[in-house]
Parts: sequence; C-alpha cells; structure tokens
Amino acid sequence: MPAATNLLTLEQYREQYAGEAGWEYWLGEAVRKPVPNTLHGILQFVLMMILDAAGYYTGSEIELRIDPNWEPRPDVIADTQPLEQPYPTKPIEIAIEILSDDKMGQLFKKCRHYVRIGISQIFVFDPEARDVWVWSRETDNTERIRELRLGNGSSILVSDVWAEMERRTAKKRLVGLE
Repeated sequence: MPAATNLLTLEQYREQYAGEAGWEYWLGEAVRKPVPNTLHGILQFVLMMILDAAGYYTGSEIELRIDPNWEPRPDVIADTQPLEQPYPTKPIEIAIEILSDDKMGQLFKKCRHYVRIGISQIFVFDPEARDVWVWSRETDNTERIRELRLGNGSSILVSDVWAEMERRTAKKRLVGLE
C-alpha cells in the first residue's frame, strides 16, 4: 500500500480516471481492472441475457457508488428492481466477476468488499476452465457450484450458461469474427 501522501481522494480519482474504462477506486488507490478477452465479453453478454430472462435488470461495467471509499465496476450486476441512474448508490442484489488475468488475492478482497457494502449474491466465473463459484459469507471463501440459486427464486444451471456461450463462440467462428 502506498504511503498516505500518495493516496487519491475520490475527487482526484474522478478527475484523473473518470473518462477511462478499466479503473476502479479502492480505498484511495486507482486499481486497474484486467483487460477482458473475447470469452470474457461473450460471457458478460450471455449472463446478462440469462439473468434478464430470470427476471433481473442487468448491466455491465457499471460503477457502484455505494461506498465513497470503494467504487468497483463489477463485470455484471443484476437486481430485481430497475438499476439506479446514473450509478447505483444502494446495494444491488447480484455482482458477478469474470476471470481474465485476475489475481485471486485481489478477487477475494473484492468479494469481501461486496459483502461489506451489502451485495446479496456474488458469483465468480472462469470462462476458460468453465468453473463457477459463489462467495460464501459463512466460510469467507468461494464454493464451486453447478447451479446459480438466485434471490428471486429462479435458478440457472451452470451447464446452460456454458452451452449458450459455446453456441455463441461457435457462431462467431463460423462467420469469421473470432
């Protein structure tokens, strides 16, 4: 952690990074998000589409302004209520992180902060290994899952997510876009 004199205020962070994608404000620091790859982008779309069908309002890379000391941009967010404009300032129901080149220690810190600010459900997807985890408050750790059991009573099989992602990546290969 840098010396206290090197910490950014929220105002300084917004002045320097507001127009740039891929940055988050973490307790006085500008933290670079991993650069997403093709699988990451396709999975974001698939998750938003599936969550929408399950009754959620969704968005991607939307800055959460719930805590003035920590403003993350989850890969996907979802809530049963319309998303607050222009940024959510109250806890949303679901935050999803998609692994790209993430460091696990950093990811765990992020999940713990999501819990701290009141996010109900936190999921972590690995599109390369085809693994999914839910953050457990009881164990303060991730637990591998085969089904997303959502707060609104819906559930989504992880195999259905991967099947839709495979269908969409195969489609892109057929038309030469990948």
